[in-house]
Amino acid sequence: MIQPVVFTPFPGESLRIGPGQPLVLLAGPCVLENEAMAREVATEVKAICNRLGISFIFKASFDKANRTSITSFRGPGLSEGLRILGQLRTDLHVPIVSDIHESAQAGPAGEVLDIIQIPAFLCRQTDLLLAAAATGKVVNVKKGQFVAPWDMAHVVGKLREAGCKNILLTERGTSFGYNNLVVDMRSFQVMHGLGCPVIFDGTHSVQLPGGAGSSSGGQREFVPLLTRAAMAAGIDGLFLEVHPDPDKALCDGPNSLPLDKLEPLLQSLLLVRSAIVPPVFTHTQPEDS
Repeated sequence: MIQPVVFTPFPGESLRIGPGQPLVLLAGPCVLENEAMAREVATEVKAICNRLGISFIFKASFDKANRTSITSFRGPGLSEGLRILGQLRTDLHVPIVSDIHESAQAGPAGEVLDIIQIPAFLCRQTDLLLAAAATGKVVNVKKGQFVAPWDMAHVVGKLREAGCKNILLTERGTSFGYNNLVVDMRSFQVMHGLGCPVIFDGTHSVQLPGGAGSSSGGQREFVPLLTRAAMAAGIDGLFLEVHPDPDKALCDGPNSLPLDKLEPLLQSLLLVRSAIVPPVFTHTQPEDS
């Protein structure tokens, strides 16, 4: 049975994520390039979600610790990044999600963020998971590109053992070869079988890791295709990196969605969501996993 994620980002305002709940969108630029741009994106996406009846959570990284090159832009860092995110949260009255890369970041991040996110490359890091759980916040774990969906049971087990009750799992593609990712649509149903709401990262899934030499490439033209398929597969929410001008983005531009393309995409996805029915079959975990 899927355990819905329920939390109260603001007094008297409960947000629920899971089957039968409004679609949730975690969206924003890959990294905090500057406060003005982040505010622009958050304001516009919030307005779009209000029009469409979608629950909105703003996302942006304060530090991209896993960039391809040492010369790549990483962001403003923990202190300044959390200041910006906290200010946006207060001014725009919107919940915030961001990722942590070290256990020591969990405490400060938990004082500002509504959702602590664990990057895909770090999804097996026990101490990081335990530190995130200790904040008492919702924890969203990106499934590693190297992890089978049924093996996310171990991640969920660590978090639950640490007392975390609000867990989201996010699919962001699997690596089966060089500089490419593939989305296995079965993974949504498999991870639902672990009792957690499932989010689809529709922009990182079209990333070409290291595909541009000293940075990652991407194929943003496939974002609509994959998000429609994932919606039909029964996801509970979407994760999208959006940017006013992706070709000038300081991080993940090739796989980011242009801000002006977001609303028509979401409109089409809501039509798909309204047409799906509960799956007939349930997944049985392979005995040898």
